[in-house]
Parts: sequence; structure tokens; C-alpha cells
Amino acid sequence: MKMIIHIFFILSLVSSISFASVQDFCVADPKGPQSPSGYSCKNPDQVTENDFAFSGLAKAGNTSNIIKAAVTPAFAPAFAGTNGLGVSMARLDLASGGVIPLHTHPGASEVLVVIQGTICAGFISSANKVYLKTLEKGDSMVFPQGLLHFQLNSGKGPALAFVAFGSSSPGLQILSFALFANDLPSELVEATTFLSDEEVKKLKGVLGGTN
Repeated sequence: MKMIIHIFFILSLVSSISFASVQDFCVADPKGPQSPSGYSCKNPDQVTENDFAFSGLAKAGNTSNIIKAAVTPAFAPAFAGTNGLGVSMARLDLASGGVIPLHTHPGASEVLVVIQGTICAGFISSANKVYLKTLEKGDSMVFPQGLLHFQLNSGKGPALAFVAFGSSSPGLQILSFALFANDLPSELVEATTFLSDEEVKKLKGVLGGTN
């Protein structure tokens, strides 16, 4: 009996460290093959301190678009040093009335912190319960992995936030784009959303969808 307990104890230890890194880092090599676990590793002899630094979040994104917002990602391979470490970041710029539409990150949870302005943010659970909060400067909110969520500038001026993800490649799917920005036949969109033909074609026209 004691032997069985010892075996289960060892197995539990092994399972707890099975995903631990066997090397210090794996800087992304964008020229190499990519797998579900990330990019292949750059030759360690070619890795420099620049691979672990990223200046792309310093500049505001262009909000002159339909959503009046911009997302500047710091993901692998652009931020090569994050590859395999389970972390990444992004900058959100929202002009007055700007919105990051309902979307999901299938690969990671997200934490947001407001740097400037007022942001109305929320997510919808798998039980269709809505969690909604108005965030001011310095406030934070977490969005669980895979759940639909959004951010809306509800203040009078521009808003700025930074977000962190629990993955170097969190993935992104925007709900409205998934429905209306591709060639999914309109009759199928209508049947699955209960929208009229006129409404579907209007939204496809706005977002660039066809068929």
C-alpha cells in the first residue's frame, strides 16, 4: 500500500513539472516552423538583449477607423523573447466613442489596466451572465480565457489601457468580423443569428463580407 502511495506521489510531482521549461528561454525564430506550442527557438548564439525588449507599445495606435480604436500587440514573434514564456502584452487606444468589439482570446486569460480615461468593460460567461464594470484610471479587470468580452470608451476624451495575457500567442477572434467580414453565405448567417437579409447584407457591406 505504501508503495502505491509513493508511486502516486511521484506521478503527481512529475505531472506538476511536465510543462516546466527545460531551458532558460526559447526566443522566437519567425523563419522556423510554428507549432501549437509556439515558434521554434532561435539559435542561442544569435540571441541578444534586444530579443527581450520591445518599444512598440510607446506609440499610440491609429484610431481613424470604423471602431475608433487601435490594438498594438506585443506578441511573439514581434516580441520574440516572450515565446514560450506564457506572457504577452498589448496597448489599447480608444478615441472618444471607440470600442474593442465583442471578441475572444482562445489561448489566454487577459488582465487590463486603465492608464487614461474611462472604459466600460465586460465579459459574458458560458452561462450567459454579464459582468460589466466602468473602469477609471488605475482600475484593472480580468477577462477569463475564451469568454466573449469588450472594452468601450465611455468617457469624454481619449482612453488608454494596457493588457497582459497568459500566453505569448493568445489568439483573437472578433465576433462581428467572424459573422460579417468573410464569405459565409448570408442565408446561413440569417438562419443562425435571426437577422433579416437586409440587416446581414448591410453589416457585410460595412465590414467587407461577401456572399
